[in-house]
Amino acid sequence: MTEDRIDVLISQAEIDTRLTEMAAEIDRDHTTSDTLICVGVLKGSLFFLADLVRRLRVPVEIDFAQVSSYRGSVRGRLEVKRRPEIDFGDRPVLLVEDIIDSGYSVAAVIDVLTEHGARSVDVCTLLDKVPAREIDVPIRYTGFEIADAFVVGYGLDLAERFRNLPYVGVIQEEEG
Repeated sequence: MTEDRIDVLISQAEIDTRLTEMAAEIDRDHTTSDTLICVGVLKGSLFFLADLVRRLRVPVEIDFAQVSSYRGSVRGRLEVKRRPEIDFGDRPVLLVEDIIDSGYSVAAVIDVLTEHGARSVDVCTLLDKVPAREIDVPIRYTGFEIADAFVVGYGLDLAERFRNLPYVGVIQEEEG
């Protein structure tokens, strides 16, 4: 599989524009003197988180969480592989996710952040795959809504490949 088999769904320019708009929304909503703790969900959110927080004007701290599905188990059963290390101290948290599809992973991370002492948890996602949603999750900031397609690029991968593409793309179907 090579990059020439990927169709651009959301261009780098569209991502840049939307990130600037999202940062302005977040700044507007978080004008208190509290530091906003931004928690990225590894690995996919890394590019989105980095580009988003560079645009924020409110004070931020950054940490990470990681979840994965148990191998061979029923969908929705998740293992928390990494919990944030920052002391939330009853401060607001912005959960930054690359894509939300079924909703199970983000729901699990919200529970972890709440247990960890977050005063509030606002969910921010680059991509919202609404047609794939199985459970309801509260999303405050959405970059783009997309159809139920497998996407790569800008942090999203296929077997760890294509994360570094500067756009979000859809892999072309194999012919024949």
